[in-house]
Amino acid sequence: MKKIGMITLLTTATVLFAIAFPAAAAGPKPPVPAVVGTPAVPAATPVPPESHPHIHEALEAMRTAQHELQTAEHDFSGHRQKSLEHLNQAIREAEICESMK
Repeated sequence: MKKIGMITLLTTATVLFAIAFPAAAAGPKPPVPAVVGTPAVPAATPVPPESHPHIHEALEAMRTAQHELQTAEHDFSGHRQKSLEHLNQAIREAEICESMK
């Protein structure tokens, strides 16, 4: 019973760290200074900024965690599969959030 509790704790902590730290570490990106002496070339079509950057970062982190769980060698008594099911549901929900304007 202690093994199952420890494995569950380890799996949960891994997923939470994978989701929390890449998104928190990214932070806002500073603007790139213009190069002096070169004429500015207008873009053909301006690219709109991401509407939901935090959701996008969270999706990337969840997909990374999903890949790590899928490639894990041990099944952990079915807990790996169960965590993948929950992660897939979270990814679907985040994709819905990201699609909203």
